[in-house]
Amino acid sequence: MTTKTDKILIFDTTLRDGEQCPGATLNIDEKLTIAKQLARLGVDIIEAGFAFASPGDFEAVSKIAEIVGTENGPVICSLARAIKADIKAAAEALKPAAKGRIHTFISTSDIHLEYQLRKTRTEVLAIAQEMVAYAKSFMADVEFSPMDAARSDPEFLYQVLEATIAAGATTINIPDTVGYITPSEFGAMIKGIKENVPNIDQAIISVHGHNDLGLAVANFLEAIKNGARQLECTVNGIGERAGNASLEELVMALHVRRQYFNPYLGRPEESQESLTNIDTREIYRTSRLVSNLTGMLVQPNKAIVGANAFAHESGIHQDGVLKNKLTYEIMDAQLIGLTDNQIVLGKHSGRNAFRTRLKELGFELSDSELNKAFVRFKEVADKKKEISDRDLEAIVNDEIQQAPDLFRVELVQVSCGSNARPTATVTLRTPEGEELTDAAIGTGPVDAVYKAINRVVNVPNELIEFSVQSVTAGIDAIGEVTIRLRYESRVFSGHAANTDIIVASAQAYVNALNRLYAALQTQEKAEEVSAQKV
Repeated sequence: MTTKTDKILIFDTTLRDGEQCPGATLNIDEKLTIAKQLARLGVDIIEAGFAFASPGDFEAVSKIAEIVGTENGPVICSLARAIKADIKAAAEALKPAAKGRIHTFISTSDIHLEYQLRKTRTEVLAIAQEMVAYAKSFMADVEFSPMDAARSDPEFLYQVLEATIAAGATTINIPDTVGYITPSEFGAMIKGIKENVPNIDQAIISVHGHNDLGLAVANFLEAIKNGARQLECTVNGIGERAGNASLEELVMALHVRRQYFNPYLGRPEESQESLTNIDTREIYRTSRLVSNLTGMLVQPNKAIVGANAFAHESGIHQDGVLKNKLTYEIMDAQLIGLTDNQIVLGKHSGRNAFRTRLKELGFELSDSELNKAFVRFKEVADKKKEISDRDLEAIVNDEIQQAPDLFRVELVQVSCGSNARPTATVTLRTPEGEELTDAAIGTGPVDAVYKAINRVVNVPNELIEFSVQSVTAGIDAIGEVTIRLRYESRVFSGHAANTDIIVASAQAYVNALNRLYAALQTQEKAEEVSAQKV
């Protein structure tokens, strides 16, 4: 049987590989929120996690499989090493999904075989074939990845791919695990696989790549020209080290330049049909959501979704754009869902009008979530004359998608000035419901606030990143604060938005501390269970 697709499949690994970025750890509810948005975006496959990695990962994969993995929804995938326990855990977690996929992998490069696996080529070939067959016994959709394929001997790689396809793999993923390959090399590699693996027409060729040399997107586009039909990518390009190939860049490159890519998919050059199933109008919202929940800020000059992506400062550019946007813009900002619309809601607006506008923006809130967001909306409406769609997004993301609600900021008060010593007083509500107040002096108001919070929470940590950015223009703009702190070898992020950036700074810090505090509690419980078993 020949496996064909007339579109490029988008395999999103934001929740698996993307989450491996230091500080981007997500809880189950946050993963589910992102998964729902990825389904709205129209991704074909969601790699929901690594089910065997931890009970939390297993639960997240299972919950996403149940709620997002509907008959009309995306394929839900779980990663698994080429080990029976991993594969069995993946199959179990994916049971609720209407369409599930097990993605198993093993290294094929000689350097990995010698120093990591300590196995021969013959042993690896046998394991790969056996484990793909084992995964196939659980479900029909099986993907196999020869890890570090870009540095593997081509002849051995062809042998492994042929064997795993024969064992039942329906997708063969070719990863540039260390971000080493160049576009022409990657294209030649995919071409070589097409020409030298006899049964390659029985599987879809996928590609996965890291951006260590800034070449991931270019590599993927060259791979498409040579036969790749699935792209493994992440929102905002987040991931280990320098990240993964960026979903939004790939999708928009294929959209804007579809006349160029059409012939490679056997289409007429002039065809206007989309090359992917992505709803591009959901791109910006998805980018913002992932940025807020992971604490990974999008750089202003980031292609497609950066704050400056559609900004023009050069006088010549401004003149041209005013006369005709096409002079200096190759795509319309509205195409990715970026608008400057101002809603007609104010402090006298009702709950129904508020809910209606949120639905138009793609938010589906429960009654309790709507009530929380509506209270925040009223508070902001009292301080701002005009509320933009971006303000609404910030309000909802900040109020609904929070870290574990353990410590809560009740009061923040600061005193500072050019000839004064910055002093802060904070009151926090503890997980037990007790209100504790403390004060501290710092090098500035935020430093003083953080020192006072640390005195209350009393959990050792190191602040390693602090960032403030404005949601919209204007003196009354909502300020978004993102912070990252380190505890031992782990990094935790926090995010908050408020018209008062000092308050937002306090809330963001407490959000990160809540993540840290929750992780320590989970670790303590696990140690207690382990001790009881012993």
